[in-house]
Amino acid sequence: MKIGIIQQHNTADRDDNKRRLAEKIRGLAAKGAKLVVLQELHNGLYFCQEENVETFNQAEPIPGPSTEFYGALAKELGVVIVTSLFEHRATGLYHNTAVVLEKDGTIAGKYRKMHIPDDPGYYEKFYFTPGDMGFQPIDTSVGRLGVLVCWDQWYPEAARLMALAGAEILIYPTAIGYDPNDTRDEQERQRMAWQTVQRGHAVANGLPVVTVNRVGDEDGVPFWGTSFVAGPQGELLYEAPINEEVETVVDVDMQRSEQVRRWWPFLRDRRIENYNDLTRRFIDKE
Repeated sequence: MKIGIIQQHNTADRDDNKRRLAEKIRGLAAKGAKLVVLQELHNGLYFCQEENVETFNQAEPIPGPSTEFYGALAKELGVVIVTSLFEHRATGLYHNTAVVLEKDGTIAGKYRKMHIPDDPGYYEKFYFTPGDMGFQPIDTSVGRLGVLVCWDQWYPEAARLMALAGAEILIYPTAIGYDPNDTRDEQERQRMAWQTVQRGHAVANGLPVVTVNRVGDEDGVPFWGTSFVAGPQGELLYEAPINEEVETVVDVDMQRSEQVRRWWPFLRDRRIENYNDLTRRFIDKE
């Protein structure tokens, strides 16, 4: 499958961000992309660097203006698009939600971000209610997509549950960058840990992984780009630079997982009868 990814530097001009994304989606479709993945909260700036109640005005219903906008593009171009939106679910109830648009423009499904961080510069718990839809892949014309969002990418449980539910690929729209106060060595350790853990999800589950990050400085936070596509043995099929916008098509062999899982039958050898303690917060000493 030809997968298009867009690593973009956003500004406060939301209409221009969407215009540029639409132009790039058209370009990727012209190059043969059948699936296009966008970064986390791609319509605007990453707003979670501060707590401001006025920011909730950016949220929108699903279906809503953005699903209409990207759905029209999906139908026009005959591609499946993975979007990432600030969802206004009800009065005072908001989610960080990925929505998949089918190639006919309809909503194939959505996923509400389950793991919500709360760190300096990433005050997401102020804005987002944790997801309540579980870890369910989204069926599309290009396959069963295991769509997760950003902070979810650190949790092997999330990737595993998507795999056990039949996902054929893991997809992570992302917004992550450096703390400018950290040393350069620490920044690099964090960036490489971020990529390594996701490549580990590919290996442990025998599935391709697609991760699309934003890039550029936003209010003092330099997002580190490095969007990448890994195969089911963790092999890097593509890696974007840390400081440039990118739109490219990556060819992923969706049949390879079957062979890899025959060589490495991790799902077969799981000792499921001994994993009950995974549902505990911590195993205290008796």
